[in-house]
Amino acid sequence: MSTNVQNSDDINKRMYRFDNVHRPLVSINDFTDEYIKQYKEAGFIAIEQILKVEEVGQSIDAVMDNIFNRDTKVKLQFTKPQSELKTDEEREFAVRKLYNFVDFDESLRAIAYHPAILSVVERLLGEEVNLVQDQALLKPPFGGAEKPWHQDMAYNNLTWNKPVIGVWIALDEAGLDNGCMHVIPRSHMDGATPHYAVRDWQICDTNVPVDKDAAIPLKPGGVLFFHGLLYHGTPNNHSSKRRRSLQFHYAPKSAVKMSAGEYKRMFTNEMTSAEC
Repeated sequence: MSTNVQNSDDINKRMYRFDNVHRPLVSINDFTDEYIKQYKEAGFIAIEQILKVEEVGQSIDAVMDNIFNRDTKVKLQFTKPQSELKTDEEREFAVRKLYNFVDFDESLRAIAYHPAILSVVERLLGEEVNLVQDQALLKPPFGGAEKPWHQDMAYNNLTWNKPVIGVWIALDEAGLDNGCMHVIPRSHMDGATPHYAVRDWQICDTNVPVDKDAAIPLKPGGVLFFHGLLYHGTPNNHSSKRRRSLQFHYAPKSAVKMSAGEYKRMFTNEMTSAEC
């Protein structure tokens, strides 16, 4: 076993639980008003079968087409220099994420403005929303990297004065073995948490109550809706399976951007100068 695999295996064992599994609602038909209250208390709600099989397939095709189209206007983030990528598989597995695609890809734009998704988001927030971020997040087999525990609103482009909602959509089956989402229920109630540049822009490992971790496996087309201050992360993918997903963020239409000073005060260690 290589040192990198050993290290990532250690991170998975140390930072994530795999024995506390949250069961999503079977379908959107089960999403009643009682679950709005549950969302506000727990900070998340998961629902299977929101996207149809054909919508999942079209989304995967769109993601893959943009990865292989050298002239795409969609932004791609690679883990290696493109000059080193000699085959299609090498190129695919080196893409960590795609972003800013809604203006260029009709299939993915349709998912971002999917009526069922917007309906749930607006019921959770209690008002109309604006789409403020679009991404596809990829974990290739045999080494798709961890996304350490974090709060999405700690990323500067999501600093609004009202909570945003993250919408994470499984395109492949997202299981315990290939990097499904993990959350700390009710952690959004603690407010903004300082983040540090360690493995990523993240909450310090020692500040994560891993004992409270709930894993959320989802089938293709299943969706996790979560509060912008909820602690969440995804482990390394050591399996032989892809884990492709879409993620969108929505802000209330009445929200305004937080000032740079307020962001620093809330999400960095400026006030304490503490190190992770």
